[in-house]
Amino acid sequence: MKRRDFLGTLGAAAVAPADPKPEPRLVSVRKIWDGGPHNAFTDLVRFQSRWYCCFREAEDHVGGDGKLRVLVSTDGDAWKSAALVAETGVDLRDPKFSNTPDGRLMMLAGGSVYEGKTFKGRQPRVAFSSDGAEWSRPQRILAEGDWLWRATWHGGRAYGVSYLGWGTEPRNGHLYSSEDGLQWRHEVHWDVPGVSEVTLRVMHDGEMIALARRELDTRNGWIGVSKPPYKQWTWRDAGHRLGGPNFIRLPNGDLWAGSRSHLKSAPETVLARMTRDSYQPALSLPSGGDNSYPGLFWHDNLLWISYYSSHEGKTSIYLAKVKLG
Repeated sequence: MKRRDFLGTLGAAAVAPADPKPEPRLVSVRKIWDGGPHNAFTDLVRFQSRWYCCFREAEDHVGGDGKLRVLVSTDGDAWKSAALVAETGVDLRDPKFSNTPDGRLMMLAGGSVYEGKTFKGRQPRVAFSSDGAEWSRPQRILAEGDWLWRATWHGGRAYGVSYLGWGTEPRNGHLYSSEDGLQWRHEVHWDVPGVSEVTLRVMHDGEMIALARRELDTRNGWIGVSKPPYKQWTWRDAGHRLGGPNFIRLPNGDLWAGSRSHLKSAPETVLARMTRDSYQPALSLPSGGDNSYPGLFWHDNLLWISYYSSHEGKTSIYLAKVKLG
């Protein structure tokens, strides 16, 4: 081969585009619960070698005395009820799991009070379990008006974002931390207009990443990043409207998110590739109508996703398994 031909071959190889990333593939999806009139707002975890899925059961999307149903499964196929957590006169909403450093399962939830469908007030609740079946009485945390939506543990502390504001009021967010899930310390006020539901995850180097729903101006979600001690945050527009946003850090550091999408004529639940700078929907799950609020868990080289949807009529709970490639 002549020298110039060899150099030309090297040049062509240098500028050749990289192979596109494999698209995520839906391996299976099945309905795992439709026992309540309205079943919604899920989360998913493995605890003591079993699967647990939690969600709210109520008469409708808003109002009434919502109860927290906890399902259990040994194999992810056959599910049964493990617990039903209730509080008289309170709509318990949006339960979220986390594994505590002392080996218990913690469940955060919103505690709202309604007269009919008229909102009267709210305060977060937390409950604990050592076996997934017997749960402590829901205890109030933070203050009236707060909603601590999800907790993520790192370095022996739980971190979560509480959002204030209701209806037409501008919502604002506050980062809190706790050593026990009961007493919470204020860390910083976020300058994120219209913030509501937020999921936090921590990278291998300690950097914290936030995926935040917003309900103001464009209504696009924002992605935030911060280094310890998490007082200073940098924000980027995610470019998409979110609903029930969640994301997970895989063992290799990749980020995958799940949320409600409004790209089509009707909302649906999607899985999205995510980085510190971007959020790109990559797979639509069978869904429609009232839907989303996914729980995400990585197990056996599959992404397990709980979510709710009303695309088959009744608002029900589904479990999907996705191969990411």
